[in-house]
Amino acid sequence: MLSDPWTYALALFAAICIGLAKTGFSGISLIGVFILADVYGAKTSVGVALPLMIVADFMAYPAFINHGSWKPVWKLLGPALFGILAGWLLLGAINDHLARRLIGGCILLMVGIQGFRRLDPERFERVAHSRGFGLVTGTFGGFASMLANAAGPVVQLYLLGKNIPKMELIGISARFFLLINLIKVPFNAGLDLITTASLVDNAKLLPGVIAGVIAGRWLIKHVPQAVFAWMVIVFSLVAGLRLLIW
Repeated sequence: MLSDPWTYALALFAAICIGLAKTGFSGISLIGVFILADVYGAKTSVGVALPLMIVADFMAYPAFINHGSWKPVWKLLGPALFGILAGWLLLGAINDHLARRLIGGCILLMVGIQGFRRLDPERFERVAHSRGFGLVTGTFGGFASMLANAAGPVVQLYLLGKNIPKMELIGISARFFLLINLIKVPFNAGLDLITTASLVDNAKLLPGVIAGVIAGRWLIKHVPQAVFAWMVIVFSLVAGLRLLIW
């Protein structure tokens, strides 16, 4: 799939987005999801993205090991496993056309959640501290992660709602997604979404992931995150609409 230089450049940019997302800019992963779905087709892209995300997870976890803990991860794990199972059953039952629409819908929902937090922070705070928010976050996070590798923003927003400092939040997210993405491997392999061919393309895209993680560790300390977040929301909105509508 990556023999054409333009296609390879697009996929490499998606890999960079995946690496960046693991250092705190979680919304930019939605752009990577969109690009890979456009390049490979919706269902195939799920299996292509997962190994890249795992590599980024293994880079991010030691980088932020001194921040955060495993305790919040265990609270989300049970609902997340239920969501993963539901996403796996649905992904195995639908065709690529419907998968494309569902991935686009997941992206737009994530954008909506981010926009809600920024436009009405007081109401978001009330929702984030409600009793069932963790259950909903874990379940939908697992579902969106299995279906579209697109759960980063909702988990990050859950942690933000708990008033967790930025670096602690990144450390907790690194732990959560390392565990969840490793759990997803046999599910993806069972659907033939991870194949020898997809792993060959993963090897070609690996430099992009590494570059994204390295760049992200610098950017998180020097770039105003609010400005970056609004840029990601706009690009993700366009990406979600493209997958959903045309």
